[in-house]
Amino acid sequence: MCVERSRKGGRVTHIPHRRGDRVQNQVQIRIPEQVNSILETIQGAGYEAYVVGGCVRDALLGREPHDWDITTSALPGQVKKLFPRTIDTGLKHGTVTVMCGAVGYEVTTFRVDGVYEDGRHPKEVTFTPSLEEDLKRRDFTINAMAYDGRGGLIDLFGGQQDLERGLIRAVGDPEQRFSEDALRIMRAVRFSAQLGYEIEEATLKAASDLAPNLRKISAERIREELEKTLMSDRPDLLRTAWKAGITKEFLPEFDRCMETGQNNPHHCYTVGEHILKGVSLVRKDRVLRLSMLLHDIGKPACRTTDAKGIDHFYGHADVGHEMARSILKRLKYDNATIRQVLPLVKWHDMQVRLTEPAVRRAVVKIGEDLFPLFLEVKQADMLAQSTFQREEKQKVLDTLCGLYSRIIERGDCLNLKDLAVKGSDLIALGVRPGKEMGTILAQMLEDVLNVPEHNNKEYLVKRFAHFTG
Repeated sequence: MCVERSRKGGRVTHIPHRRGDRVQNQVQIRIPEQVNSILETIQGAGYEAYVVGGCVRDALLGREPHDWDITTSALPGQVKKLFPRTIDTGLKHGTVTVMCGAVGYEVTTFRVDGVYEDGRHPKEVTFTPSLEEDLKRRDFTINAMAYDGRGGLIDLFGGQQDLERGLIRAVGDPEQRFSEDALRIMRAVRFSAQLGYEIEEATLKAASDLAPNLRKISAERIREELEKTLMSDRPDLLRTAWKAGITKEFLPEFDRCMETGQNNPHHCYTVGEHILKGVSLVRKDRVLRLSMLLHDIGKPACRTTDAKGIDHFYGHADVGHEMARSILKRLKYDNATIRQVLPLVKWHDMQVRLTEPAVRRAVVKIGEDLFPLFLEVKQADMLAQSTFQREEKQKVLDTLCGLYSRIIERGDCLNLKDLAVKGSDLIALGVRPGKEMGTILAQMLEDVLNVPEHNNKEYLVKRFAHFTG
């Protein structure tokens, strides 16, 4: 019977010891009572059961696991008989979801994977009574540990030691692991970025050698791993993927950026290193980090060098805007994300005059919802440059932010929706719907953007009487 409790994890590490043929550690992990109830129910019926994978890794790191996965020697049908409410999540692969109230926990039978014909999924799986066989098919040592309250930590491949060393290392032969599932190459990069760990030498070499297999992986799965890397604490470790020749398989435009210098007093990095710096400096927001990844993607195509040897990148924002559109569509991003990212790429280099009317027009051009993000992109972009004129640049940006704040605090009209005159008002004055009406409203808004106090119905009708009369 499942007990409703909160999901909390923790760790206490003790001295390692050996039990039978399994390397174990006397580690105590606080398992949520719901999960412990499932383990005890399965074990009480005579089967083995452990929490496994990412939840064990996170608990050992002192992090609160998001999911608690359970592995067991019991077959799916046997698991289903032990619990009143289950969902057949993936019986073919041995997975049953046990429901505890509104919360579900995946319970998967020990298994051995068959041949991976598509570079992603095994053609078939075979259930096994051996925990060791189940663990040895997993991707990395830090994800191949199991735990239960009775026997402690089962660590057959040195996962705990790799956590202590800060190392991402494949279980067994790395070439075999990546040949089975090419997405593991992206996962190695992602875990490296999320944990700030190095990828072990042989594992990285195998990832590099087999990187072309990523072409077999769907754009959606590539996008998911790339996004997790960007949203990590160390997105700059995408550099590791570039050095290993991995990014050229899904983002070759970034490789060109890494290879393009910027001999210009405003810069001290290659275009690619500037991008990585900017991604690291911007707030951990999906749209912001994607925008920083792509904001200078057009620079290599626009690079020119003047007679003094100074590099320039005229028009790179417009070129980058179209390249970003192509990249986002290639990675199967949704239209809502594309609509947010593209304007930030297009306008990131725009210099806004430091007057309230100019700022209001900039807000209209970029979009009210995107302008605050535009300011964050400008800040990260500036900090990722050289220190040349940084103090002056910061003052300009601070002034721009101050002008924008005052505009928002006053509630100035920034769109047709907030204009004092509506289309219905113009119809009442004899203006027909269509192009003429759109022109009149646009000119009224332009007037109000110049002088917010003009957003008055009486004034606007009188001011534009020659159109409505």
